[in-house]
Amino acid sequence: MKITISIATQQLDVLNEQGEIIKRYLISSAKKGTGQEKGSFCTPLGKHIIRAKIGAGQAVNTVFIKRRPTGEIYSPQLGQQYPKRDWILTRILWLSGCERGFNRLGSVDTMRRYIYIHGSPDSAEMGKPGSIGCIRMHNNNLLELFDLVRVGTHVEIKA
Repeated sequence: MKITISIATQQLDVLNEQGEIIKRYLISSAKKGTGQEKGSFCTPLGKHIIRAKIGAGQAVNTVFIKRRPTGEIYSPQLGQQYPKRDWILTRILWLSGCERGFNRLGSVDTMRRYIYIHGSPDSAEMGKPGSIGCIRMHNNNLLELFDLVRVGTHVEIKA
């Protein structure tokens, strides 16, 4: 199994061993486009793997900060209370770059940039860029993806 993410179409595809698409989801990548540098708030390109799966067993809309549940459950009221917060909800698939000097090590290290595939409020628009670097998904789609993949699954992010 492999994941490909297209920035151009704002889609995430899950492919089987034969390279056939078995699932397709709308996503939201970085508002600022693609880029490798730490602090750029861009989505990194290239070959990655899922380094960690975080949040198994947590309730839908569980709020995470620094990969830890805060004890909060997202609601529109909580969203209004903290309008500037970057909501990371439900589950996290933490990505790690595989291409030394491009998305691995130094100032371009995807994992050290804390780039995830993660859940978002249901009100978050998918199909257009809007994140600060991560790949956002609607929670129900992320739950399905989380159960399909394993640590070590290959993820390729293409422009």
